[in-house]
Amino acid sequence: MKDDSRQLEFMEIDLSEEPQTAAVSIPDRSTIVQSAYDGMQHRGGILSSEKRFVEEARQWAEMEGDISPWVPFISYWPTYGVMNEAQRKWYMYWRKEVRQGRYPDTDLSYLFIHIYELINGIGWQNPLDGYDQLKQLWVNYRERLPQLNIYMQEWMVDYVLIHQMETSLSEVMDLSGGYLPAEMLDMELQRILQGKLSDISLNMLQRYYDYDITLSKFYRDGGKEVMEQYIPRVMALVHSYLERTRQVGLLPEFEPRDERKVERILFRKAVYDDSIYGRSVSYRYLPVGEQADFVQMVTRIYRCTENKLRELLGFRGRLRGQTLEPELANLIERYLDKAYATEQAESVEQPVIRIDSEKLASLQQESEYVRMALTIEDDQSSEVKDEEVNDANVGSNRLDALGAWDEITSTEGSLEPNPSAVEIAAGGSAESIRLQWDESAEADLDEEWLHFAKELSPQQVQAIHALLGANPDTDLMRLAEQYGTMPTLLLDEINDVAMDTVGDLLIDGDRIVPDYIDVFEHVKR
Repeated sequence: MKDDSRQLEFMEIDLSEEPQTAAVSIPDRSTIVQSAYDGMQHRGGILSSEKRFVEEARQWAEMEGDISPWVPFISYWPTYGVMNEAQRKWYMYWRKEVRQGRYPDTDLSYLFIHIYELINGIGWQNPLDGYDQLKQLWVNYRERLPQLNIYMQEWMVDYVLIHQMETSLSEVMDLSGGYLPAEMLDMELQRILQGKLSDISLNMLQRYYDYDITLSKFYRDGGKEVMEQYIPRVMALVHSYLERTRQVGLLPEFEPRDERKVERILFRKAVYDDSIYGRSVSYRYLPVGEQADFVQMVTRIYRCTENKLRELLGFRGRLRGQTLEPELANLIERYLDKAYATEQAESVEQPVIRIDSEKLASLQQESEYVRMALTIEDDQSSEVKDEEVNDANVGSNRLDALGAWDEITSTEGSLEPNPSAVEIAAGGSAESIRLQWDESAEADLDEEWLHFAKELSPQQVQAIHALLGANPDTDLMRLAEQYGTMPTLLLDEINDVAMDTVGDLLIDGDRIVPDYIDVFEHVKR
């Protein structure tokens, strides 16, 4: 019988020596996503994903798509290359609609691609046009896609800084519900107090009070609107009065050495080519908010103003605490007495004459009939006829004028208040949701991991629990739906916290990286 078996031979390999290979680091997430144009070359080298995106965006900047059906598109790192043909057709059609002032429903990833175009300088002729497009995208989609606020409030600030559009910072702050980084608020307040006082707002001043004004019953029960109306005026009044009488306004005096410099990384979490505007932008500011005397002065002005408005609106109770000096208190009270009385008088509704358009047309027709009938009478009554016709015409003209006035006075403009940024909370038990380890494992953890756990929000803790569960994809999707966001955004936020505390990314794709999985093996559920 033939033996078909073969003898296995093994080769001995010496592993004592290190192989002559270079260490390969884990690539940044921006290089993971491959475009459909991987072969595109630039000066002999392969383009980075950001540069590739910009090259493609320039090619497609003027393209307009035909009407196409909506196709879902959810991507962790959205670019043209990760869209299929149907998604690309919808995007080009949707972008054309947006550019014409129409904002149909779409996915957040489509929105991000258009935003990436604008922040990379594509799709506009001057910076103000680009700013307006970004603002309109934000305003028109913020309610439908609340998570957009998290990114836009930062990217809009970056855009304003690199294009030196200082006057727009106050608008960005209002759009974001009062948010600006503390040092930027100081810089903006300094600019306003040294220039255009009318730009000051209640949102801007809230940071400088020594207590939370939103906890006031007066503020919650209707006082917010009048405070927004009068507080900025009062602050501007006091500042001007102090400059005129004491040669120094509200702004504290600083020494040149007190000025500080901040380096701000541009367009974090966005597909942005830093060769266009640079990787970062720097600005200088004076730490106004750290001056105790300034904070006390602003707080006293606020309390004095609120107490006077409480009196004018018949609201019981007054704020207690340190009072403003009599000279300034009298100035504020006299101003509010006059301003409030004047505006109350102007707000009294005047009677509005409304003309029925159908009746007006009927009267005009009858007038024309009378005029034609009178023309056949004899000359003896011509003078009388002329007077009657003139009276009819005058009456008709008066009716026309009243109709025009009615149209003007009955058209009431309404200013929608900027919706505040959506607050995502985990519910009544949110405070009890913390990332915790078994006591034996926690004792061996470095301080940085404990700090990481402390910085996590309830929804981020729940996302980590989902990753450690048996069905991470399903659990993450349910959690994202609960908080009105996407799984990728939740994981992205966890990575941000990890970078600030642990100094590394914990999640790659949609899983905890193997190097750190042992840290989470003893996490309490």
